[in-house]
Amino acid sequence: MTRLFQTQYTSLLRLASSLGADDPENIVAEAYFQLCKRWQHLHQKQAASAYLRTTIHNLTRMHHRHQRTIHHHTRSTTVETVLSAETTALQHHDHHTLHQALRQLPARQQQTLILRHWHDLKQNEIATLLQVTVGTVKTHTHRALTALTHTLTPLR
Repeated sequence: MTRLFQTQYTSLLRLASSLGADDPENIVAEAYFQLCKRWQHLHQKQAASAYLRTTIHNLTRMHHRHQRTIHHHTRSTTVETVLSAETTALQHHDHHTLHQALRQLPARQQQTLILRHWHDLKQNEIATLLQVTVGTVKTHTHRALTALTHTLTPLR
């Protein structure tokens, strides 16, 4: 375990930084802590490096999601705007229409749009998560946006 730390720490720190971690040292430390807890259950000790990389990726995503949630709640609690019934109805209709249009897209196109625009993931993060290339993510995103524009433009 000590040897693993000595040989992998710097590259894991770079990984956490490249994934956009605010505090990569804490992310890497937490990943090692998770590995220590699971060390006895790890069947192949040579898989420890892969376990650490996956853990760092997941911890960073969870941290980003947590930060977005905090930001959303902070922003929504400071704005005390009351919308009219008409505005609320129109927004509900727009959300419903968009949701229906999204459901008409192929699954990969839906996934890339949702991960990009609702979860604010970068293209390389989406590619890693979906286990495809960045070019594939770009293609699916472009095709999805083109299809949505084509579907929703006549409604405006």
